[in-house]
Amino acid sequence: MKNTIRNITIIAHVDHGKTTLIDNLMKQSGLFRENEVVEERVMDSGELEKERGITILAKPTSINWKNSRINIIDTPGHRDFAAEVERVLHMADGALLLIDSSEGVMPQTKFVLSKALKQGLKPIVVINKLDKTDQRANEVLDETFDLFVSLDANEEQLDFSILYASGRSGWASKEIDGPRENLNPLLDLIIEKVKPADLDKTKPFAMLSTLLYADSFLGRSLIGKIAQGTAKANQQIKAINLKGEKIDEGRLTKIFRYEGTKKVPIETGEAGDIVIIAGLEKANVADTICDLEINEPIDATPIDPPTMSITITVNSSPLAGTEGKKLTSTQIRERLILEAENNVGISFNENENKDAFIISGRGELMLEILLTQMRREGFEMTVSPPKVLFQKDKEGNKLEPLEEITMDLDEEFSSRIIDSMNRRKGKLIELKDTGKNKKRLIFHAPTRGLMGYTSRFLTLTKGSGVINRIFHSYGEYSGDMEGRRNGALISMEKGKAVAFAIFNLQARGEMFVTHNDPVYEGMIVGLASKSGDLEINVMKGKKLTNMRTQGTDENVVLTPVRKMAIAEQLGMLNTDEALEITPKSCRLRKLILDPHERKRQSRVS
Repeated sequence: MKNTIRNITIIAHVDHGKTTLIDNLMKQSGLFRENEVVEERVMDSGELEKERGITILAKPTSINWKNSRINIIDTPGHRDFAAEVERVLHMADGALLLIDSSEGVMPQTKFVLSKALKQGLKPIVVINKLDKTDQRANEVLDETFDLFVSLDANEEQLDFSILYASGRSGWASKEIDGPRENLNPLLDLIIEKVKPADLDKTKPFAMLSTLLYADSFLGRSLIGKIAQGTAKANQQIKAINLKGEKIDEGRLTKIFRYEGTKKVPIETGEAGDIVIIAGLEKANVADTICDLEINEPIDATPIDPPTMSITITVNSSPLAGTEGKKLTSTQIRERLILEAENNVGISFNENENKDAFIISGRGELMLEILLTQMRREGFEMTVSPPKVLFQKDKEGNKLEPLEEITMDLDEEFSSRIIDSMNRRKGKLIELKDTGKNKKRLIFHAPTRGLMGYTSRFLTLTKGSGVINRIFHSYGEYSGDMEGRRNGALISMEKGKAVAFAIFNLQARGEMFVTHNDPVYEGMIVGLASKSGDLEINVMKGKKLTNMRTQGTDENVVLTPVRKMAIAEQLGMLNTDEALEITPKSCRLRKLILDPHERKRQSRVS
């Protein structure tokens, strides 16, 4: 199959249409039978991916076009899963840069493109969603060229090919007003512009492990592009790390290749092809899988360090064990170790007693996805407030992670957003008019002040704003930052909340519980309207009398309880609080439930 394999990756900001475009590429290349029932966004195979409409794990697929095989790698568009994107670029010979014709260049576009350009890839720019009524393709093209220039693209990279497309409608064209028939122009352009790497098939076998997943039948499976030689089933192989040290040795039990979304077993894999291999138990991402005679590792990009951590312990509340099945620290520990093995963006540590586990990741969404998956698997646990991971420079000065925040909002909300970001030590970098009374604000702000900020942003912009965050760099520590202004409303007793009591307490602040919800001593049942914690009794019922007259019993009308995502609840926690997570509920609580013990501890500290 000389010079017939093209490996490309599709890179774009979240929700710019990567997965939908791949759907139509697969359909139009004849991958499915005419009468075959095909799901939408077939590459988003995970339950959470389908629900949220985002790609979490990078996944390869393969299509055949004009005597060539095109391996396409779908990549995540969210900043928290950037570790996936960086590794995937090693497998690609070319890239499709997908940009929304209305939103234009967004933070993730900038981040992923910079990584692709550094690796010498020459992207094909596809301006997508041209069927939008508010498309501004010409302006977006100018923005894209400016972005290439700002990222120090070389002359060859600046001479990029451009296509206009609608992934959902299934067409691509070289002109904005060109024929809108099918995606053939895109497939033809890939064959023309993406040249297969010139790899030697006669050398001993070597490949860089790029993706990793656990298969219940095969065990640990590694995905990567064969860099040289051929891989044959049953041959002896070993794994070496970036320092050249041997980690593992074994027999290559199975080799698979992607055909569409299916894995097809093959006897031999050749240089340039993306394959899945099984047979090694300890090899990890960024390791070189190779013939026994090779001792030099293949260069790999080191994974960016995590910026945020949470501590997970067993559920110690009085309601522990009432909703979940997996309760012990051993079960939680095994699950977290498995996650750290499969997800390179996450690191795992534990204390000496092995009953508290520190999980570090790239951001709130990554940690929230993990906690949500564990909830669905039946786990109960207590989670601490997120902590930012600091670093030190050569002089010993404290450094903290900074993020670049891009906000698109109506002009009337810009002043209140600037004020709210100033309180979070944010610095306004750019403010520009995007037309139709819309503004784009770009800030640099410490990660510390942004935990749970998305919901606050949506409240301030009345749900009309769009916010995007991406890790920028480690910068100088910006000093102390004020925490949550509102105190907590804490339950005094264990039992079930009563509507009459909640109705009378609503004036004290926002309530998190409604009638008949289980509560316990030390559980946070609401946020006070003032600073300072307040202990309240949400079980105080109405006293019965022997007098009943018309109008005595007023209707009790309760304000609906706000539904909060796990990330928002974690962002709300103070240092002396925690989040209890079960398959059915998420409850805010004090770390120390007993009020007398809390007072004693506060005096000591």
